[in-house]
Amino acid sequence: MTIAHLLEDFGVKTPVEPVSNFSEEIVEEAKLVSFEKGYTAGWDDAIDAKDKETTRISATLAGSLEDLTFTYHEAQTQLMESLDPMFKVLTSVILPDTMAATFGHHVIDHLSEMAKGQINEPMEVVVAAGEGNAVRALLGEEPTSDVRVREDAGLSPGQAQLRVGKCERELNSEALIESIRDSIDAFSYQFKEESHYG
Repeated sequence: MTIAHLLEDFGVKTPVEPVSNFSEEIVEEAKLVSFEKGYTAGWDDAIDAKDKETTRISATLAGSLEDLTFTYHEAQTQLMESLDPMFKVLTSVILPDTMAATFGHHVIDHLSEMAKGQINEPMEVVVAAGEGNAVRALLGEEPTSDVRVREDAGLSPGQAQLRVGKCERELNSEALIESIRDSIDAFSYQFKEESHYG
């Protein structure tokens, strides 16, 4: 025999369910409405979560692009600042020295180009005072017809006037170097202005 009858029962007694006064159609309709509400609420939560994730990803991407843009502009600015002294040395020392050292060859190249197709035409080279002998020495190396070389005190070093028949050409090394210098200065100025104002 068990002792269960001696112990107090603390269990919940299941009440007897009253018979439902609702028809089966009403109960099914209530279940369907409840399902629709739950489905709609779940769908809205999913869309809300997706929108929040999209917003978060967009913000992260925008931040990354902003950092990347800043880094690119910062690197570009540093590069330009480091190249500026090199450009100044290039235009103030290297180019003038190179042009001075090769000026005679430059004159001969232009004269040869002008003389093509103009055989037996008189040729003349006018250079600055003190540059005639260097040009004559280079002309002596060339198997060309007679070329008259004369000096003009009105020309500055690096300037020459070439004539072959009726064709004339002027060479000006200093103007070329000045043009290169102006182009580099304009580029540097424009870059600095754009970096200041975006």
